[in-house]
Amino acid sequence: MLQLEDMQLLRALGVSQSLAAAARLLDLTPPAVTVRLQRIEERMRLNLATRAARGISLTDEGHRVVQEAIEILERIESIPSRISGESSGVSGHLRVVAPFGFGREYVAPLVRDLHRSHPNLEISLILVESPLAAAAGADAVVSIGHIKGSSWVGHFLAPNDRFLCASPALARTLSKLKHPSELTRYEYLTLRENDEDVTRLRFTQHDAAGKPVSKAVTVRLTSALSSNDGTVVRDWAVDGLGVVARSEWDCARLIAEGRLRRVLPAWRLEPAPVIALTSTRHSLTIRQRVFLEAAKRAFNPVPWRK
Repeated sequence: MLQLEDMQLLRALGVSQSLAAAARLLDLTPPAVTVRLQRIEERMRLNLATRAARGISLTDEGHRVVQEAIEILERIESIPSRISGESSGVSGHLRVVAPFGFGREYVAPLVRDLHRSHPNLEISLILVESPLAAAAGADAVVSIGHIKGSSWVGHFLAPNDRFLCASPALARTLSKLKHPSELTRYEYLTLRENDEDVTRLRFTQHDAAGKPVSKAVTVRLTSALSSNDGTVVRDWAVDGLGVVARSEWDCARLIAEGRLRRVLPAWRLEPAPVIALTSTRHSLTIRQRVFLEAAKRAFNPVPWRK
């Protein structure tokens, strides 16, 4: 039989990528977490996690047990709020996962203001390169772009186009281009994340009114410079090292300041809206509803379109 502290340990494992990280959340030592996890597995006669040099990963059984533990803890921790019916009395632990750049720029201030409004609510903001890879046990995952083939439920937060950009000097050179296929002669700065094929770009031509006027065109570009950090590739573009495809939220300010310019503006990339993901649309916890409401307020009006 699982005890309350067992479920708290399982929840910590669900939002951590290593035993050491889970131990920090629980204010325990890694060896203590290891021993407690082994005892839980022995009592349940299940293998819940796989240990590796780079951390731990939950098994299928582990994911199900963690989710059950989280739901039970949510019910227990929300008893005061459900009884009082007062949103100002929200308490418990909210776990939010977000990508590094967008998380620092926009989600961190959102969490700060949410804490000020609900001081009894404990909030863990976990910033990672690939949010879905660290989503187990999270109450909400902030994602840039549509998620394909996922069981998570999306809640739209804000529009976010993707722009092809370059430094002013390089953009002047590229101003003569008429078609995306001509980009293959120039250096492309690659952001490699989420194991995606990021050198293959899909363009659609639009008229002055913003309506598509052609079929989509796919172009594969070559790249000698790449990074898993969006800020790095964006800054390389500012320094004139090549062309980059970046989210509107990240480059709109630099375009307004004249440090970056759009390339082939009549040809648009697929948008990447800002979405909050939850494991279910129904039976959201009070904490999840409070976060979603605060997030929708924070992005209305859209900050990067002010």
